[in-house]
Amino acid sequence: MTQLGHIWKEFKEFAIKGSAIDLAVGLIIGAAFGAIVNSLVNDVVMPPIGLITGGVDFKDVFVQLNHRDHIFATLAEAKAQHAVTLNAGVFINAIINFIIVGFAIFLFVRALNRMKRPSQVDPVVKDCPACAMTIPIKARRCPHCTTELTAPA
Repeated sequence: MTQLGHIWKEFKEFAIKGSAIDLAVGLIIGAAFGAIVNSLVNDVVMPPIGLITGGVDFKDVFVQLNHRDHIFATLAEAKAQHAVTLNAGVFINAIINFIIVGFAIFLFVRALNRMKRPSQVDPVVKDCPACAMTIPIKARRCPHCTTELTAPA
């Protein structure tokens, strides 16, 4: 089998096993989740913060680097005139988006890990304090060294 044939065979196995499909579904869901978080930040979180800060819309917090002869009221207006700007408000929104997405993923992974954890089961064996051999939890005497145990642990 040629090298190309071997690579093609591996790719088909990868695609058929569902790994590629799982990855694609994850990316699509991630993009959709990103849109939800952007809306949450821009439409729900930032307006009250803007209200608290005296009506400042963080999308329009920027530093104008050129066109000093004209002051732009909004970032969109500055962009329309090809002004060079440092967009601090857009950056702040991106940081808030990142924190929300990171926290949501943390909660999701935490919930998955809790579901995967084995349930707490009472132990059925213990170690003999004298010989360290494993014995049944209800044993009153070690079958290996015959040490008498005080009470079932």
